[in-house]
Amino acid sequence: MSSIVHSQAADIPYNMTTTGFDMPGFRVVANLGVVRGVVVRSRSVFGTIGAGLQTLLGGNISLFTELAERTRQQAFDTMLVQADMAGADAVIGIRYDATELMAGVTEVLCYGTAVRLEPLNS
Repeated sequence: MSSIVHSQAADIPYNMTTTGFDMPGFRVVANLGVVRGVVVRSRSVFGTIGAGLQTLLGGNISLFTELAERTRQQAFDTMLVQADMAGADAVIGIRYDATELMAGVTEVLCYGTAVRLEPLNS
C-alpha cells in the first residue's frame, strides 16, 4: 500500500474515534477487525542539530515535538483510511506504539478496531 498523507483523510470523522471500547449513544453492530497506520521516520541532520541547540536552553524541544506530532497524526490518518476502506463508521480502542528501529529512526504505529455502529435510539 502506498503511504497515506494527511491530505488523503478518510470519511471517518475524528469524533467517531475513541480510546474506549464503546461509542456513547451508539451500539456496535459489526466488528470489522484491527486497522492500523504505520509511519517510519528519521530525524534530519539539520533537525538533530537544531534540537541539540534547544537542549542547551532546556524546556520543550519543539523541533522533536513537532516531528512526533506530525508522525502520530500521519499514523492516525492512515489508520482511518484503512478503517474507511473496510467500511467502518468508527474506530474504537485506539492505541499508539513507537519503536526505535535504529539510532534516529522510529516506527510509530496507531491501531484500533474498525466497527459499524447504529444509534441506540433506533
